[in-house]
Amino acid sequence: MKSLDFALLLSKYLTQYLPAQRNLSSNTICSYRDTFKLLLIFCRDIQGFNIAKLPMTQLDRKCIEDFILWLRNIRKSSPSTCNQRLCAIHAFFDYVMVEEPQLMEQCIQIHNIPRMVSSAPPAKYLTPDALRCLLAIPDITTPKGRRHLVLLTVLYDTAARVSELADIRMRDVRLDSPAAITLHGKGGKVRTVPLMKQTVELLQSYFTENGITPQKSPDMPLFWSGNYRKLTRSGITYIVQKYAAAAQAISTDIPATISPHVFRHTKAMHLVQANVNTIYIKDYLGHADISTTEVYGKPMTLSADAAQRRRKTDALLIPARTQRCWRASSTALTAEPRCRALCTKTDTNWQTELSAKKYSRNTTVSSGHKGIKVAGTAMDNRCIWQKRWMSLCWKW
Repeated sequence: MKSLDFALLLSKYLTQYLPAQRNLSSNTICSYRDTFKLLLIFCRDIQGFNIAKLPMTQLDRKCIEDFILWLRNIRKSSPSTCNQRLCAIHAFFDYVMVEEPQLMEQCIQIHNIPRMVSSAPPAKYLTPDALRCLLAIPDITTPKGRRHLVLLTVLYDTAARVSELADIRMRDVRLDSPAAITLHGKGGKVRTVPLMKQTVELLQSYFTENGITPQKSPDMPLFWSGNYRKLTRSGITYIVQKYAAAAQAISTDIPATISPHVFRHTKAMHLVQANVNTIYIKDYLGHADISTTEVYGKPMTLSADAAQRRRKTDALLIPARTQRCWRASSTALTAEPRCRALCTKTDTNWQTELSAKKYSRNTTVSSGHKGIKVAGTAMDNRCIWQKRWMSLCWKW
């Protein structure tokens, strides 16, 4: 029967059902498509099927199980990747179950294929020292270096996925108080995240230098390549890995492998370590299920070196009951107590204030808190940018 051809059902699924009825993003549809490309390769090369005339009846439970084992053993895919492929297949057979009810038993059998058991590794994230080291790498004496510094800063401050960062348009940026950026996430979901004061200053300088404003060019991408086309995901990944490799040469705190998603993990971990409510972090990251957010709060077994770095992180990022003012010295950042009447604020009051403002802006704990001061240099332009990126204390 023509309607039972795998080719026809798959074409309708990818071109009509997913984009129109499920309203999935093009990136998600491409991920589903790649799964079925691998399945077709397996059916042709390993099973010896004629994929041009592949009937649905040949895609039984054993065939799908053999496909998953082929991914794991021959292609050396990780368990999480195999589970992702299996999830895409389950979704397809859920669709087939409705379109062709006579195949319901076959679809249920495939849907009952269990996921691979795998222990998720702890999320990689950057300590404050590592983050400062990486942000110091871009050459702020050049336009490209300044643009890359803004990109890395926005990537961290918004905790955006790489596709969300690439899709930011000028109309999505609001620098007036309360400053925020609108992100277009998975499944067409939209969320607005606040911007720190230092990020706003970097963006303002970036707009002025390039002669752009959200009002003049609302549809222009925030970060572009040649011919003002938006940066691709691979282009953003290249920029991140380029500066990460340079930072690894001067710091042992930088992980061996860094992707743009590490910046998202970093922001999430810094919020958790600052005792921000998990509900707020969930909305900030755009998670549909709070259990996804709770992964960042799970305790981790730390080595002696990692525990020492963690203590440094806590000292820098977690608001203490007595707030301190940071200043730069020749060797390291040192803290000195300031007027206790101005600087003392309890953690409870800080969280209440943050809740009341609904993340309208990232605020420091104390109104008496000042950023890092940097000595001026002979180059005024460079001095301005140095002051702005050095003032990114990443405090909550």
